[in-house]
This record gives sequence, structure tokens and C-alpha cells, in this order.
Amino acid sequence: MKNCLEIKIIGIAVLVAAISAGTVYYFSQSLHNGNIVSQENTSQKSVDDKKTKFRIQVEGKGEKIFVTNLSSLFNTYVYSGDIDLNRNSPDGGIVYTQGYFDYKPENTEIYEKLGYDDLQKTIVIAPIFTKTAYQPNGFYNFYREECDKSCITSVPIKYDIPIEYTSSANGIKILAMLGYPIFSDVNIALNPEVLKTYDKVILMHNEYVTKEMFEAITNHPKVLYLYPNALYAEIEYDEQLHSITLIKGHFYPEKEIGNGFDWEFENSSLEWDTACLDWELYEIDNGAMLNCYPEERIVYDIDLLMAIKEF
Repeated sequence: MKNCLEIKIIGIAVLVAAISAGTVYYFSQSLHNGNIVSQENTSQKSVDDKKTKFRIQVEGKGEKIFVTNLSSLFNTYVYSGDIDLNRNSPDGGIVYTQGYFDYKPENTEIYEKLGYDDLQKTIVIAPIFTKTAYQPNGFYNFYREECDKSCITSVPIKYDIPIEYTSSANGIKILAMLGYPIFSDVNIALNPEVLKTYDKVILMHNEYVTKEMFEAITNHPKVLYLYPNALYAEIEYDEQLHSITLIKGHFYPEKEIGNGFDWEFENSSLEWDTACLDWELYEIDNGAMLNCYPEERIVYDIDLLMAIKEF
């Protein structure tokens, strides 16, 4: 997202999954009496580094508050500790920073219908680089002229900071619950060629990517660009320092530079449609793009989830 770091999650309209990001693990998900069962697929590890493990579900602090009118598909709730007491939404509602999801046992057949199958070997790329760009003392502090280039140079990836709205928290959480294998973009940066082993790539809000990742993604024959504003700016990943540096894009190093790759399918203007009332997938050379930012809608829209599966 090109302007503001502030993430306004209004009332109960947006719930953000509490996910701490990782690089080398993915989870296969299965249903058991309506509950999620996580199993590490150790055969997919490229690095034995347990500190980088995805934590798909992290309990919040304080009183558990169920949200009953957001989704008929999943149970949704927040914790009182996630309420931002310093802000109110424009309509007077409460602002939450994180949200949570669970299965409804009565929807087990629907989950099975929507769930991932292996007819197409699919990879979902979690945007950990983008999460890092948005973290405090990161890129957006530089964009707002609150700090110098130190905020875009060797910015450390902090795994204790959860994925939020700007890094597709809802989308990652819901797809994980439906069984999709999810890998960090850090893992892809280490080995971009691995994408050739997958039939389908699902890209989230991967706004910041390396040049090698950009080339691997745009050269893949079947990519679902699920979030607008993906592939917007070029970064460099330092494997030794485990950090990222902004190279080009987002009006840097010159003000006239928008997309850092000068990408012909740039669609960042569509990210401001967060309601997705008239969502559709439209074709591009190597796949399809969604015409809106689905972070709210993916929580309850069965048709959208089926379109993702059938793409």
C-alpha cells in the first residue's frame, strides 16, 4: 500500500489473524470434528530453523469477544487486549488490531468442498518482506519523512511481530484453515526456482519482492494475484543479516518511480476497494488478478473461496 502505515481495522468489519511469520515450514490442515489439526510437513524444510516456524493460531490477551454477524462460514472473535482504546472508527465503532477464526462444525461439508486438493500442486506465498516493511522503524517511517535512509536499509525481519492487514493476515489464515500449503516469501527468495515445481502459485499482498522473485513469479505460467499492489517495489534480501533493503519503487529513489519493476500489469489503484462488492478475476498473461483487496471478504464469501480453488 502506497501511502499510510496506519492500519485502520474498523469495528468488526475487518478481523486480522494473529500469525507470526516464518520461512521454511508449511502446514497441512485437516478437519477433525470441526477443529483444525496442524501437521508439520518436515519433508518440505529447506533450513532447520525452528524459530522461523509459522504460528497459525496465537491466542490473544484479555476477554474473548465473539463476533456473531461477520461470517456465517467461520466463528470469528477478538480479545479485549486487541482493542485500540486510543482510536474509534468513523462510524463510532471499536478499532481492533487482530482477529481470530475457528471452524463451525455444522460447516464441515462446506470446508471439504472449499478445501485444498492436490489435483494442482499449489503454493501460497506469505508476504513476510511486506510485513517487515510495515513494521515500526521500517519503510513507512521513511516515506512519512520520520527517519532517514536507516529505515529502508538492512531492516531486520522480526518474527515476533504478527502478520496484519497489510500482509494478508485474513487471507493466509483462511487459506491455511482450508488446507493450502503456505510458504514464506523469504523461503522463495532463497530459492526462486522452486516455483517451477508447482502447478499454481497464489500470491498474497506481496508488495515487496526481490528482483529474482519478481522474475520467477512473472515467468510462472499460472499465478493467481489475489491482492492488488503485489510486485510493487524491489528489495534486496540479506541472508546473513536476515534483513531487507529498499532498492527501487514506491517513489524511491526518484519521486517519479511508482512500480519498481515498471510492470505492465501494475494494479495498485485497485487496492483501495476493500469491500469487494463487485469482485472479479480478470486474466493477464500468466494468470489472473483480483480487482479488489479481499481481506474482509475472504472471511465469508464462499464463491470467492471456490474461485480460488478452481482457478
